[in-house]
Amino acid sequence: MDKDRIVGTAKEFAGRAEGAVGDLAGDAQTQASGRAREAAGTVQNLYGQAKDAARDAGEAAAGYAKDAYANSGETLRDGSQAISRKVQDNPLGALLIAGGIGFALALLMSRPVRRPPSRWRY
Repeated sequence: MDKDRIVGTAKEFAGRAEGAVGDLAGDAQTQASGRAREAAGTVQNLYGQAKDAARDAGEAAAGYAKDAYANSGETLRDGSQAISRKVQDNPLGALLIAGGIGFALALLMSRPVRRPPSRWRY
């Protein structure tokens, strides 16, 4: 739990108490001061909650990255085995797919460079 959440909750409670005292006394300035302190406490509490959520998300992302790094060899091995099984099951389809990819790459690499249109010359 972040310290901003604790301080924000304390300010919010103090603001409510000050507002209630202002209501009982009929003092508009004390009421306004209490409402302002309550709002400041609410904002600080929300800021602390956002910091906690960001910290939790960062820790979760770091955990996922560590797991992915630790299992990367297994994942690569499993993927290559799955591809080899697909190629063994359907060699003609694999050949057509590889040819299509090669054709697309050749088109991309042999395309002429686009030049801007020439300007009008007088």
